Amino acid sequence: MKQEEVISILKNPAAVSFEQTKALHEVLKKYPYFQAARAVRLKGLKNVNSLHYNKELKVAAAHTADRGVLFDFITSKEFNQNKIADSIKKQEQHQKDIGDLQPGEAETKDDNLSLDKALKMKVKESEQVFDPELFRRREKEGQTSAEDDSLDLGKPLSFNPNENHSFSEWLKLASAKPINREGLSSEEQEAKSRKFELIEEFISKNPRITPSKTAKKANLAEDSLAAPESLMTETLARVYLEQKNYKKAIQAYKILILKNPEKSGFFADQIRAIEKLQENNS
Repeated sequence: MKQEEVISILKNPAAVSFEQTKALHEVLKKYPYFQAARAVRLKGLKNVNSLHYNKELKVAAAHTADRGVLFDFITSKEFNQNKIADSIKKQEQHQKDIGDLQPGEAETKDDNLSLDKALKMKVKESEQVFDPELFRRREKEGQTSAEDDSLDLGKPLSFNPNENHSFSEWLKLASAKPINREGLSSEEQEAKSRKFELIEEFISKNPRITPSKTAKKANLAEDSLAAPESLMTETLARVYLEQKNYKKAIQAYKILILKNPEKSGFFADQIRAIEKLQENNS
């Protein structure tokens, strides 16, 4: 991609296309700390509901100097505005309008709308084909397909400006993986385990360096005493689910039932789907 094209995309990130998103991926292979390009690529992935979005959000956070800036960006109105969705709505309205046209004219416009819809479907399908998780989720001959659909597994997570806690939880390491300890002395094993603990602790704190003239004392006691109910959101429940932390996800939806009894039926269905998913993956 030429320098002029990159500059043009960065100046108008809201209009980033699927093809430009793929081109930015190539740019980032060469310049992994090009934060502006990563941010715009996230926007492009979100626009097409890409299955790569959630993973790339973590990658972008790892390459971002200030995660607070990234959080502000992904929760902004401009970022969450989906031009493709707006376009589909306009087409649907247009389709209603053509009902008043003559049969011949209506057929021509219907063909154009069908072509546009087919092209969009091809884009979405091509995204799914390159997602390795897609095949892992289908290993059991479609046993979990219904649960995946009802739980929206793999779909982009949408945070709002009040969900900093949910965003921090998403960036945490989902689960500890077994360490290959063959050939290591007991001291080396202990040192390696400690390194992983320090990395996980560092990530979980979502560090930000903000210059300030006056030091501000953080009330750690107040933060630690915050009731889990006050922090629980549907997004956080989905975060636990995407991390395959099924126990926490079920607990989250139980809290949401108490917080939002009017949606208790929906949350109960989510819990049953998670339990079925957990059973199939055991």
